[in-house]
Amino acid sequence: MSLSSSAIEPLSFREALGHYASGITVITSHIDGEPIGFTCQSFHSVSMNPPLVSFSVMSSSASYPKIRRAGRFAVNILSDEQVKISNQFARRGTDKWHEIEWRESPLGNPVIVGSLHWLDCEIHAEHAAGDHLIVIGEVKALNLQEAAATQPLLYYKGQYCNLAAHSPV
Repeated sequence: MSLSSSAIEPLSFREALGHYASGITVITSHIDGEPIGFTCQSFHSVSMNPPLVSFSVMSSSASYPKIRRAGRFAVNILSDEQVKISNQFARRGTDKWHEIEWRESPLGNPVIVGSLHWLDCEIHAEHAAGDHLIVIGEVKALNLQEAAATQPLLYYKGQYCNLAAHSPV
């Protein structure tokens, strides 16, 4: 017996995946004097040797073609104090960089001030996957902020949640 993927209702699929908690990042780059960025929760590590990470982005993204042209990107891992930044970079058609303080990474990518950590990457590979692209980056530099008391920004069941509010298992 085989089941076709058309048997999966999109809303049910989204709800099921919403039960997997994920961290929130902002993927950034800089090209032609313009900072670029978007909120991304589909980020993860790929390999330790070489150090590779990946993120997924909608094929219809307006930001990603510019990042592809730049050939590099930074992953800004957001802290639980950066909900506003996450929301701002998730919107289309607005000035995502309005009142955002940032510095330049060693590769020239914008690093958002106050992020929990950041990774500076060069694009290593790209793969089409349904309505998304899977982008793999090779980490060339990183910075672990002194943020012992700061928690990551998490997304779970369609909303932001606080790790500190839950007891360890």
